[in-house]
Amino acid sequence: MPTVSVGRDRLFAALGKSYTKEEFEDLCFCFGIELDDVTTEKAIIRKEKHLDEEGDENDEEVIYKIEVPANRYDLLCLEGIAQALRVFNKQQEIPKYTLSDVSKDSMLQMHVKPETSSIRPYVVCAVLRDISFDEASYNSFIDLQDKLHQNICRRRTLVAIGTHDLDTLQGPFTYEALPPSHINFVPLKQTRDFTADELMEFYKSDLKLKKYLHIIENSPLYPVLYDQNRTVLSLPPIINGAHSAITLKTKNVFIECTATDLTKAKIVLNTMRKYQVEPVEVVYADGRSYVYPDLSAYNMEVSLSYINHTIGVSLEAEEVTSLLNRMQLHAERSASGNNQWNINVLVPPTRSDVLHPCDVMEDVAIAYGYNNIPKRKPASVKPLALNEFSDLMRLEIAMNGFTEVLTWILCSSKEISTMLNRQTDESTAVVGNPRTSDFEVVRTTLMPGILKTIGHNKDHPKPIKIYEVGDVVLLDEKKDVGASCRRRLAALYCGANSGFELIHCLVDRIMEVIGTPFVPVGDDTGYYIQRSDEPEFLPGRQASITHKGKHVGTFGIVHPEVLNNFDISDPCSFMEIDIENFL
Repeated sequence: MPTVSVGRDRLFAALGKSYTKEEFEDLCFCFGIELDDVTTEKAIIRKEKHLDEEGDENDEEVIYKIEVPANRYDLLCLEGIAQALRVFNKQQEIPKYTLSDVSKDSMLQMHVKPETSSIRPYVVCAVLRDISFDEASYNSFIDLQDKLHQNICRRRTLVAIGTHDLDTLQGPFTYEALPPSHINFVPLKQTRDFTADELMEFYKSDLKLKKYLHIIENSPLYPVLYDQNRTVLSLPPIINGAHSAITLKTKNVFIECTATDLTKAKIVLNTMRKYQVEPVEVVYADGRSYVYPDLSAYNMEVSLSYINHTIGVSLEAEEVTSLLNRMQLHAERSASGNNQWNINVLVPPTRSDVLHPCDVMEDVAIAYGYNNIPKRKPASVKPLALNEFSDLMRLEIAMNGFTEVLTWILCSSKEISTMLNRQTDESTAVVGNPRTSDFEVVRTTLMPGILKTIGHNKDHPKPIKIYEVGDVVLLDEKKDVGASCRRRLAALYCGANSGFELIHCLVDRIMEVIGTPFVPVGDDTGYYIQRSDEPEFLPGRQASITHKGKHVGTFGIVHPEVLNNFDISDPCSFMEIDIENFL
């Protein structure tokens, strides 16, 4: 959840009212946001620098850190929060968003070259006119860009925002893609020219910008924006040019958002809107042209009965429309026949989070007050069969003297490959965007977590008997998300001897409990075991488990090399079964 830092006094001035800390916490709760912390700017700096000395907080500006929903991009700045709270408190009407009346002939243009399609194919633009920055509003404007970059822009991979002093530039503009050696300009906060490839090397030591270099550095062409005089506006998504840097004296701002996702770019541009917005025409090489930003609202019709039934209240149509108006959604009632009412909602361009009737329903619930919704027990909640079966498995394994453990579902790629003697890599597992080497992929087996538990408890009295019932994730092209989740049971014995016979007995006990008889190999009416050849187990001391003709698991003595990889000195036996196959 994003946290927005705002000056308390500036916020209260924008709200037209002062609050105590408790009163403002209540207001935030009613609106669906949270006052996360109260601090000062100097206290934040002292904390970042790990300084112990305390300053005189009476002489420092009080900072409110407000936590907002991740999809409410309109609340990522002081101005957005203040406007939303004013409307919520009925101090202000719902704002209407319109474009300046500019003829097509006098409209600024951005011409897109076809080469950009290979790197960042989209660009959207707008102009903000007649701005009067002070230091606080300037910092808020820059901070909003940073918040959007980290949030919806996905660290500039989907969208990169560039803001420029329009009075230092000359339109029309062009968006191009050129070899890095052909791009030369003075970047922001620098005093000399760099070629784009020189900039890549220069910013590798920059703590802020180096994390964005990977987005384009391996591309043969880099995206770049020019004005009519071939002045570089920016090298997205890395850095703007120094020539068009905005300052406190800037009166007119040109905004350009280059993107790999056009929908996200439109949302970002709409969120950046302030003051008087002037449209810009974007012209592509094939003759297509579009005018941005698109500030048109769209209609959504939601059944009143759906809202009441889902929330668990009985509200009249007038009450619902009043509540939605407080949430910046212009609403009116309309008849739907059979004495039923629908609610027509006009969704403004700033509310990109409203995609479905359930989003409208949620806003009604927030404005009505969660604490005012009557508490009720569901008539019947039947647990999933898989969860019921998992609980029965846990009970049975525990009665056999095993202790349950819970381990991380994320692990490093080597823990599911080389550390298990497997010749696989992370391409066989679901990979996210890892922040640490310990949590790179989603586990494909429960074995690493169980072995790490033993490795961290080497001094525990032996024998150690532990088990886990948990999920693994496997790549699956048949699924729309490309992966499937499977519930598995794993158990391990660690002691002075391998305990292979105990693990074997546990397998037999599980099959006995679920009512599956032991049958000869090839008989599909029960289960049988066969010799297996898995690299994580000792050769000749392992077996695969087949249940009604389908392979469901493996057990055996863990290979000494695997034990050594997890810093385990005692022999271990391990078994893992996919229990979903028993349902």
